[in-house]
Amino acid sequence: MSRWKGFRRLASMSALMALLLAGCGDPSISALDPKGPRAEEQLNVIMISLGVMILVIAVVLAIYVYVLVRYRKREGDNSIPKQVEGSHILEVIWTAIPILLLVVIAVPTVYYTFQHSKDYTNDPDAVVVEVTAHQFWWEFDYPKLGIKTSQDLVIPVGKKIAFKLTSADVNHSFWVPSLGGKIDTNPGMTNIWSLEASEEGVFQGKCAELCGASHALMDFKVVAVSEAEFAQWTAKMTGATQVSANAAKGQQIFKDNCLACHAVSPDGGGLGPNLNGLANKERIAGILEHNDQKLKEWITNGQTVKPGNKMPEFKDKLNDTQLNDLVQYLNTLK
Repeated sequence: MSRWKGFRRLASMSALMALLLAGCGDPSISALDPKGPRAEEQLNVIMISLGVMILVIAVVLAIYVYVLVRYRKREGDNSIPKQVEGSHILEVIWTAIPILLLVVIAVPTVYYTFQHSKDYTNDPDAVVVEVTAHQFWWEFDYPKLGIKTSQDLVIPVGKKIAFKLTSADVNHSFWVPSLGGKIDTNPGMTNIWSLEASEEGVFQGKCAELCGASHALMDFKVVAVSEAEFAQWTAKMTGATQVSANAAKGQQIFKDNCLACHAVSPDGGGLGPNLNGLANKERIAGILEHNDQKLKEWITNGQTVKPGNKMPEFKDKLNDTQLNDLVQYLNTLK
């Protein structure tokens, strides 16, 4: 009896914890809160599959309970129940029903699998973005606009975004739960993908493939804006950066220590992220709050912040004055 009480307590506590934890999580990274047509279609397939599964469980459970009650052994009844076997009708029924249920799931699944594999890279109305995954950051190249950036993927609402995805090192996986499913990025291979946002907002993206020590920190953001705002962003990103006289020392420090890996021109590339527009980003390295202190922490102790990344640490190369000058210059990259 005490064992049964312990089981009931454990079951009650588990049910309570499941109820509480069901409300946890970031809504900007939930596949159950779609913000684009692809995500809505994928959620519909999930709900159809879930509905079929719940129906099967409910029917089987109901039959199970009925049989337990209807054919339970009664006191004083020692007779052998009537044996029934070889019913062709029953065999047809329990063969046909699972086939029909599988068809219900298979038809929308197959349809959307092909629908979501369409190539929009040659669509004149689509925004083409070439995505390159690195350990542990994301590079976004808009070839038609002459813009290269990192970590923040800015897109216009209501426009099809056509992706060409690859990897510079190991296998990664590009995933924006609020806008659609995931797709792998593989070295030496280009995969085609597309997404679309139906409303403005900031949606979190993740790497969904274990890729090294800082896999869990390989975050990025998709910033969906109106077409007018997207045009303004494009103009700002392709415009010349004005460097004040106060930031000239920091600019020289950047050229001496950082320019070999980091470009600051609109379409420049390198071993590290293009820093054009860095001052406007909400996050540093995709994970740190953007302020001077965190920027200094990233420059001097990058391996502590993101273990395994390829940026050298500058804690023993720059003194406090040089570090302040460098940060001042980086804050001009708008």
